Amino acid sequence: MGSLLIAALVLGCTLLGAGAGFSIRRLLPETHLSGESREVIKQGFGLIATMVALVLGLLVASAKSAFDAQNTGFGQLSTSIILLDRSLAQYGPEAKSARDRLRGTVVSTIDLLWPARRSQPVLGMDARGITANGGSLFEAIRDLSPKNDSQRAIQTQALQTGADLTKIRWTLSQPAAPLLPAPFLVVLVCWLAVLFASFGLLTPRNPTVVVTLFICALSLAGAMFLIIDLGEPFGGLIRVSDDSLRYALSQLGQ
Repeated sequence: MGSLLIAALVLGCTLLGAGAGFSIRRLLPETHLSGESREVIKQGFGLIATMVALVLGLLVASAKSAFDAQNTGFGQLSTSIILLDRSLAQYGPEAKSARDRLRGTVVSTIDLLWPARRSQPVLGMDARGITANGGSLFEAIRDLSPKNDSQRAIQTQALQTGADLTKIRWTLSQPAAPLLPAPFLVVLVCWLAVLFASFGLLTPRNPTVVVTLFICALSLAGAMFLIIDLGEPFGGLIRVSDDSLRYALSQLGQ
């Protein structure tokens, strides 16, 4: 389910909850909303509001942390790419084929993860094309024939950097556990609907209250959108930046 769809669901459920609260208020006898009754209702729903605030705060923080980890991973990947290219440049002209394969691997990775058209499907770091290019790059480095100790040491270092690249790539390709499993989402939406029903129950219906509740519902829907969208670093509207890989590409061959 997309982030926009879930946000719309949250907005609709909260507004329906507020509407239900207004309707229930008209049906209840005034004695049910006396001073003491209001105090108990406020305290009870205040507990729900506290739980909702804690859960949403933790979810937003977790989603942001996961998104930042992806950005950091691509930064590390870009650094290793530049280091590998510098090592191959020190090896000598014999490493030109390996350097060309490194450039081709970076170009294909950018094209697969950040396609020119947003309508194109986005493939992950475990895409066959990226895996094949990475394998051919490792083979090109392994097949180098060093002629002296210096080239032998550079080849060893390049192979180690290539292994580090592979490790980072597979780390980035690991599927993350969903931040909002379906049962969790259902419970959270129910809490929000009940909370807004309490607002409608305790306040008279007038334009100021209606606008205020709509703004609050829209804000909560925005928070849910952020949580879901940040959990989809390549498929959502908020995507991991390709700046680090494009910078690494600009440094290759120098």
